[in-house]
Parts: sequence; structure tokens; C-alpha cells
Amino acid sequence: MSQILVAFATKNGSTEEVAAAIAGSLRDSGCDVDLRRARDVTKSVAGWDLVVLGAPIYSGRWHRDAHRFLKRHRNEFGRVPVAVFGMGPRSGDEGGWQRSRDQMNRALAKHGWLTAAAIAVFGGVDPPKRHVTNRRDLRDWNAIREWAYTMAALASRKTAPNIASSLESR
Repeated sequence: MSQILVAFATKNGSTEEVAAAIAGSLRDSGCDVDLRRARDVTKSVAGWDLVVLGAPIYSGRWHRDAHRFLKRHRNEFGRVPVAVFGMGPRSGDEGGWQRSRDQMNRALAKHGWLTAAAIAVFGGVDPPKRHVTNRRDLRDWNAIREWAYTMAALASRKTAPNIASSLESR
């Protein structure tokens, strides 16, 4: 049974919901999963078969807790594969998707030592606001679950190839 850590950063809770859905799909695939806030993971991640890290992209920046998580565990990611996802656009046009992918790539470029086993950008959701009845929500739950099932297969291989380009979601 694969041991997978799903760590997340969140501002308004939507990334936590996606991380929980990923964790649930991984459990359905027979994996042993630990779901935690990225800022709370202070001990070594060396015992995991795979680490999945997700965070929102706000104003062109990936959440700082995700960056801190990667820095904190930098020396371990040569032995433990990491897959990352970002919560991207709230508008469904191609330009919004491209900007979010570019922002995710810029965020990961700050960690030049990291070779992510998989990278995904999922649609975002409008934060809760008063008097707004039609919140935009571009999260595609089927795509999120499908990506999670692919992560389960990746973890079971124990050696994570770089499959980032084939796993980009939207």
C-alpha cells in the first residue's frame, strides 16, 4: 500500500476542499493518505512514497505556505517524489488558463532544484463575499479525481518519472 502525504495551503478553503477530494480518491485507490496543512508538516517527509502539495494562486503568486513547505523539505525531495497543483483561474477563457499555468511555472522556477513528478492547475472559485449569489467555480471535480487516481498509480511505482506535461489539468 502506498503512503501518500497530501499537504495544502489555503486562504478561503477551496484548496482544502480540493486536497480533501484528492485524498479521498487516493484512499479509494487503496493508498494510505495523510491530509495536512502544509504549514503543519514540520517533520521529515522521507517516509512517504509521494507528497502531493497544493495551494491557490492569488494575484499571480502561489501561496507562501507552499513555498515554505518546499524550502523546509528541500533536501528530502531527491528521495521522495512530489506532485504539485495550483488553484488557478476563475474565468474560463483560454487566456485565464494560460496565465495560471504561467504563474504556476514561475512559482516552481523559484525552486530550481525541484523536479516535480506531476504538475496540475485546476480551476479556481470566487472567495465568499456578502451579497454575491452567483459565485464562479471552475473546479472540475472529475478532472481532480482523475488526477488523483493517476497520482495513486505514480506512487505505486515508487520511482516517479517526470510526467508533468501529460498531467496538466483544466
